[in-house]
Amino acid sequence: MTAASDPGESASPRPGVRNPNLMVGVLAFCGSIVALMQTLVVPILPELPRIFDAPAEDTSWIMTATLLAAAVSHPVVGRLGDMYGKRRMVLAVLSLMVTGSVICGLSTSLPWVVAGRALQGLAIGVVPLGISIMRDNLSPERLGSAMALMSATLGFGGAIGLPLAAVIAEHAHWHALFWVSGSVGALDIVLVYLFVRESPVRARARFDLLGAVWLTIGLSCLLLGITKGGSWGWGSAATLGLFAAAAVLLPAWGVYELRRPAPLVDLRTSARRPVLFTNLASVLVGFSIMVMSLVLPHVLQAPAATGYGFGLSMLEAGLVLGPSGVVSMVLPPVSARISRRYGPKVSLMLGGILMGVTYFVAAVTLDALWKIVITSSVIGAGLALAYAAMPDLIMRAVPVTETAAANGLNALMRAVGTSTSSAVTSAVMANMTITLGPVALTSLAGIQTAMVIAGAVGLLGVLVAALIPARPAVPERAATGAPARSAAA
Repeated sequence: MTAASDPGESASPRPGVRNPNLMVGVLAFCGSIVALMQTLVVPILPELPRIFDAPAEDTSWIMTATLLAAAVSHPVVGRLGDMYGKRRMVLAVLSLMVTGSVICGLSTSLPWVVAGRALQGLAIGVVPLGISIMRDNLSPERLGSAMALMSATLGFGGAIGLPLAAVIAEHAHWHALFWVSGSVGALDIVLVYLFVRESPVRARARFDLLGAVWLTIGLSCLLLGITKGGSWGWGSAATLGLFAAAAVLLPAWGVYELRRPAPLVDLRTSARRPVLFTNLASVLVGFSIMVMSLVLPHVLQAPAATGYGFGLSMLEAGLVLGPSGVVSMVLPPVSARISRRYGPKVSLMLGGILMGVTYFVAAVTLDALWKIVITSSVIGAGLALAYAAMPDLIMRAVPVTETAAANGLNALMRAVGTSTSSAVTSAVMANMTITLGPVALTSLAGIQTAMVIAGAVGLLGVLVAALIPARPAVPERAATGAPARSAAA
């Protein structure tokens, strides 16, 4: 039951903190670490069937569990942050990440490692929560660049994760990956506790537990069908059953949420043009970005006999792609300036154009390592510009009491895009092959097709972004009419 309050009451952030740069640095560090969890086990993926004495289809759950947990956690963790404290939820999900790391570090059983990896995936909610903390605590002149930096950690963490994890995997037991991630996660908790102030803004409502469980089941069906459809078969009973369940559960969940006085996700606000088209553009941008993570490492590690490969190790491939992560971390101030002068819509469109055009060019020019470095760096720049613009667009169009939930939903849309991209790109690469001895590898035509698809989707995202209103009106209160309160009140 929503607490009674003066209808005119509103929440306003308290600008200015004692050490704003330190707070932003701590949150950005946390964002980089939780993003790194997505690629932590990539260097040991080929070894997992031997390590666990299990089929590759079973060991693939070590990656799938993390991606699913990350996707479904976004809206739930965001709403909990809006209601009970964003800093509190950052500490909670970081604690889950550390717990998952410890479980993986102690386990030799596949089910336990999968469970630990799912807990690690929940920590990705730190990024939208961190952005909302910044909105609630920073002065307006600092906010744009801070949000851009926090958004860029998704690209930076993924980029540095490959070479760092490869170094650890090459020189230590695979358990060391999780002990390192757990130790750094514990450091994150200490830093957040010491240097990040709790947001003063709260939404006054009860948590919609049934809606959260319902959404989790529906999203799990959808994303599991997308991620496993290639290996199970797109026409298999399991895949079709999951898609059918999602087609029933998610619309029914939407009807339920529209009838709730305090919904988990305010679908009326989400249906407003600025939020809707930003989220649609996020799906397309997420699709385009993911292709780089799938195609370029394959090109770098494929044997030269394929006609396009360079035969590099995982570590060497990670180092070649490393500059893209650096670019994504140095571009946020540029994105912030573009957003201040021309609006975040322009930054999002520019990022999509950079990615889309670069993929088309790269489809016919990936014949030298320096070209791959430039390609990945330009795509990294597009990622930084686009990711930095998304939370800015969202927070200009939602009530202050819904920022974490709205950013969480936007992050979910990116996750839907990346999951769909993974399925489509993997299908293209698996079905356009050449045979080298007993091994079938993706052909040059397959690589080029995947890049052309990524370029086309990226430019489609630009067209969708063009439909976002330049200056959306921000509703002062949620559509439910539930007022906000300050934590200090």
